[in-house]
Amino acid sequence: MQIIKIFLCLWLVFFTCSGHADDLFASEPKVQQNINVNEVSEVFADIYEKLDSVNWAGKNIEVAIESLEKLNPKAHIAATGERVVLVWGDKLIANFPYPKPKDWKEYGQITTKLILNMREQDENLRSLKDVRLYQVVVNALLSGIDENGTYVHNDFMKTGIDPKMLTSLGFDGGRDERGNFRITGVFKNSPADMSGMNEGDIISEINGKRVSEMMDRDLSAVLAGYNSGTVKVKLLTPFGNKHVTLRRATIVSADADIVYRSGKDESESLLEIIIHEITDGAVNIVNEALAKYKDINGIILDLRAGGGNDERAAAKLAGLFLGQNPVMIISETAVDELEVVPGGDAVTDVPVVVLMSDSTHGTAEAIASAFYENKRGLLVGTPTAGKSRIASRIELKNGAVLELFNKSIKTGSGNVLDGRGMFPLICLSNIRNTSEREAFFLNVINDDFDAHDYNKDEKANVKSLRKACPVITSGTDEDAVASAVSAEILTNKKIYSRLMGL
Repeated sequence: MQIIKIFLCLWLVFFTCSGHADDLFASEPKVQQNINVNEVSEVFADIYEKLDSVNWAGKNIEVAIESLEKLNPKAHIAATGERVVLVWGDKLIANFPYPKPKDWKEYGQITTKLILNMREQDENLRSLKDVRLYQVVVNALLSGIDENGTYVHNDFMKTGIDPKMLTSLGFDGGRDERGNFRITGVFKNSPADMSGMNEGDIISEINGKRVSEMMDRDLSAVLAGYNSGTVKVKLLTPFGNKHVTLRRATIVSADADIVYRSGKDESESLLEIIIHEITDGAVNIVNEALAKYKDINGIILDLRAGGGNDERAAAKLAGLFLGQNPVMIISETAVDELEVVPGGDAVTDVPVVVLMSDSTHGTAEAIASAFYENKRGLLVGTPTAGKSRIASRIELKNGAVLELFNKSIKTGSGNVLDGRGMFPLICLSNIRNTSEREAFFLNVINDDFDAHDYNKDEKANVKSLRKACPVITSGTDEDAVASAVSAEILTNKKIYSRLMGL
């Protein structure tokens, strides 16, 4: 029925309107709804022009304007070769000439017009200002061509400052005049940023408890601190409620941490490498640690909170363990692909356990897949995020940046990672207590371990697999389980060999 109404509206306007408008705001006030329409139009014009320069594998940026209807379920936008029509429910509220091809000024003005019309109908949209307005609108525009793309305002919250030095979850906030805990800033590449949290969102519940019932000191203890773990958060956003689970990583000032574990004898010594961000700095830290600690029995490569956007740094890091073997394939379009291969030889051949979780994303997922495909390490934990993309950063005239995840990552052998991820051979969420772990390892030793490698099953239902190996929401417990399982595998050659042979 809704489609019929939109069709009738379109039929009506086609026969009542025609032509292009050179300047939609020429005879109107410069400031409307507290928005400088000329400045906003210029920003959107710049955004359209810059997006048009990106290779979208056949997708046409000119139809992105229709995606604005995702700002509200009552909005329906039809952009034909003649008109751009906005229907709200069953009411026609806007009708503009379709912009001429590559006339980005017209695209910017029509976008601004549509936003003004939608703000008149939507109180939540009407409350958005400046940076937040751009973020929400750009996210809608990009939803049809790059669902992970975003508008990044060029201030200290999004550039230059290592979020791990400031807060363990990746955001700042405080109570407003009503006692609500409102987010005032989100740090780039932090757990909060990866979960889609935004400035202005309200945190109403933490770990099932209402924030209004929590003391400030209790709130601070949950959100920050030097202990690892996960936090369940309920958000109130302009577009509805949202539940997210954040991994609270230890506050550090480097992209990687090194922990040397000495055992009762040399055969039990382990090196734990914790990767926060895969950068050249992380590569240097790992390389120095491998040179320093040569007499070790095994390596725990912890990628549970790892991510990265630099394929060259990822190749260097993987190359320390894999040598000159393919790490990943960067795919920008169906035909444009780049194989990423390290340039040097491996510097260590000791056994490796790779820890991963739903926070393992980007090039960290590619590294996990490279260990798996080259039979160089055992995957342990829970499924990775399935967010395996490389970002392109495009600077805008107003100083902001468009961050576009238009390059997807495949494994070194060409298997799809984005939207799928990697699956562990050993699911930590299924062996949480001591008795379960003892039974598990006994089965491995007795060669009675019934495992299915879902990374080889292209038809596997990803959602079902994630439910079967769920996210561990008690971080302290997960750390203890991960440590105990990894140590048992690496210090028992029989167990490691049998698991690697499956």
